[in-house]
Amino acid sequence: MIPPFDQDVPNNGYAWWYLDAMSDDGRYGLTLIAFIGSVFSPYYAWDRARGKGNPLAHCAINVALYGRGGRWSMTERDGSAISREPDSLRVGPSGLHWNGESLEIELHEWAFPLPRRIRGRIRVDPVISNRAALHLDPDGHHQWTPVWPAARVSVDLGNPAIRWSGSAYFDHNAGDEPLEQCFNNWHWSRAATRTGPVVLYDTEQLDGRHGSHALHFAHDGRRRDLQRPPQVGLPKSRWGVARAARSEDGDARLKAVWEDTPFYARSLIATRLLGEQVTAVHESLSLPRFSAFWVQLMLPFRMPRKA
Repeated sequence: MIPPFDQDVPNNGYAWWYLDAMSDDGRYGLTLIAFIGSVFSPYYAWDRARGKGNPLAHCAINVALYGRGGRWSMTERDGSAISREPDSLRVGPSGLHWNGESLEIELHEWAFPLPRRIRGRIRVDPVISNRAALHLDPDGHHQWTPVWPAARVSVDLGNPAIRWSGSAYFDHNAGDEPLEQCFNNWHWSRAATRTGPVVLYDTEQLDGRHGSHALHFAHDGRRRDLQRPPQVGLPKSRWGVARAARSEDGDARLKAVWEDTPFYARSLIATRLLGEQVTAVHESLSLPRFSAFWVQLMLPFRMPRKA
């Protein structure tokens, strides 16, 4: 089972369900995030500032396809376009459904800035499952659940016309306040190893406190905390977002850039974990940059809003 799609989300809060995947041949990748209370929405930020922070008025399914036919889409919709049940979520014409064995995703979106379709189906099958949620901040306002640290994905799209299978990761975040009210930045990564996936999460709060999770999931689902590998600096993104990773030998490097935006960067990196050289999906996020006035003015051009 996955965290229910009809869970309570308080005013000014959020919930999201996150998927990333890479094809077995290394040619393709994707990320998909279903948002209730879209944390990166300028419209939600403006409504919160006016005391109207209803998360159901700001929902979206963000889709990013990497490789041939690469596309990016994030259309925000209000409550009239949302349908929720414990095992299903529809946001406009797209939706996610847990059938008891697999997560089925149906996409009917338009890419931006070029108006090209993203249409087709994705199936996610869990390999390793975890139900335990962890706090990302000492006060417990923000929770993270690595639901499927390891999964398999099947992608069958008509637009663009691509089909592939590969490895995947699926998690869930939820909170009762805006991210920028708590965090300054974070650096997150996940990688597969021979003995099971490793997930690393480093946060810095606005008050300077730091948090860190270093988790290993065995193939039988058992979770253990790892000693944190040394932190390694990576080159800043083209937009100047600072990036940091962890590696046992103190060395990490960028292999590919998936997203390079004014306030976050998502990449593939080479690093060393549990004695192995591995490829990790890596993300760095700057919340002060997200909150910057000029970034808020840019976002509507990338994130249109429809009823």
